[in-house]
Amino acid sequence: MKVIKIGISLIILVNAAVNAKVILPPVIDHNMVLQQKTNAALWGKASPAAKVKITTSWNGKSYSAQTGSDSLWRVSVSTPAAGGPFDITFDDGEKLILKNILVGEVWVCSGQSNMSMPVKGFKNQPVAGSDELLQQAENPNIRLMQIQRQYSVKPEFDGKVIPWTAANMQSVSEFSAVGYIYAKILQEKLKVPIGIIMTAWGGTKIEAWMSPGSISSLSFIKQPLIKEKTKISHNSPSVLYHAMVNPIAGYAIKGIIWYQGEANRSNYQQYDQLMQAMVKGWRKAWNIGEWPFYYVQIAPFKYDGTNNSAFLREAQLKASALIPNSGMVVSLDVGKEAFIHAPDKVTIGKRLSLWALANNYGMTQLAHASPVYKSIHIRGDIVEVDFDHAINGLSTFGKDLTGFEVAGMDKEFYPATAKITSKGVKVFNEKVKKPVAVRYAFKDWVIGSLYNTEGLPVSSFRTDTW
Repeated sequence: MKVIKIGISLIILVNAAVNAKVILPPVIDHNMVLQQKTNAALWGKASPAAKVKITTSWNGKSYSAQTGSDSLWRVSVSTPAAGGPFDITFDDGEKLILKNILVGEVWVCSGQSNMSMPVKGFKNQPVAGSDELLQQAENPNIRLMQIQRQYSVKPEFDGKVIPWTAANMQSVSEFSAVGYIYAKILQEKLKVPIGIIMTAWGGTKIEAWMSPGSISSLSFIKQPLIKEKTKISHNSPSVLYHAMVNPIAGYAIKGIIWYQGEANRSNYQQYDQLMQAMVKGWRKAWNIGEWPFYYVQIAPFKYDGTNNSAFLREAQLKASALIPNSGMVVSLDVGKEAFIHAPDKVTIGKRLSLWALANNYGMTQLAHASPVYKSIHIRGDIVEVDFDHAINGLSTFGKDLTGFEVAGMDKEFYPATAKITSKGVKVFNEKVKKPVAVRYAFKDWVIGSLYNTEGLPVSSFRTDTW
């Protein structure tokens, strides 16, 4: 595939875009990637009652759009199989030509700080292997775009962005490590252009990312109506949705990857429903079907002793059963006791990519789902634990099998001896003669030790509801 380079000409084109009558949202720009083989939405603003002609170079086809009373117009264009570079011409009497457009696969990466953590790392907090990632960064077939941190009480048409840029040392160093690694793996495996849009903000709650409709659909959220003069923060309901999601909502994508949850430990009881409602609201805004939603379960970390994060991890696990076309990456083995931003982002990016490669790109032989607790059978003082997604069984890959606890009717948990069997795991403690419940890795800080034979870790879980 031939990809052109632009330098001084890009400056001229950007200036032309500023002076043209047609105004486009930042996501529709030079160097963008359009989702292949679909009807991709294009939209913008022009003079009231104007007609806008849109012509796509890959097929020479022209489309016509009429602005409404709000000066907005919208059209869908048919995209070809992956390739490029292409042009798109917008003409309402003055022409605006977008250059160096590729067609391929487009994903959005979103969430809080473990998603926004750039390849270069945070201050005193490294990303493992960042130098190697940067040495390999030069790739014109990976295009990156960032929505910068901003919030609003009303839906925004545009906002502050770092425009579409080809992957290189500079652009990759500032981009989400998880998002870039994911895009890099997809590009290597699929051999097509990959576009990835980052919209993430550290320390943010899921409620801020939810649309007003999804917020109002949940009766347990009692929030006052937010008006323009209401005092708000970046964690107020819907403010990040308005400013960091709405400007890209409707842009043709393959799917979304998500890494968030640490900020919602205090209301973990509601998180699975919040997550379900958020995804439903986003899908409604995109209006292109139930695109895949792959997300990362928060990693273990030694918090402050309040709100055991295992309950939030449990809620995230429950959400996978509530959200159609979703999948969860377990990170129980890559956490760091003293670092909430675990350095190993490569493992997370790889595990996210397995979901996409297996479910969306035909590589069905790839194991991608972590083992999930299924049931227990109590035989005397021994509890047998069964799992789904462990067809070839379980393994510790040479580690000691730790993290299991067992309790009797007194609800007091004791560390359990655990052994892998042909069917699952057998646990017992000689102090618990009549066991009724089992927990695994159900703590803030823990190191996961149990995997399926393909190397995907088991999530923390409990069989009780205490």
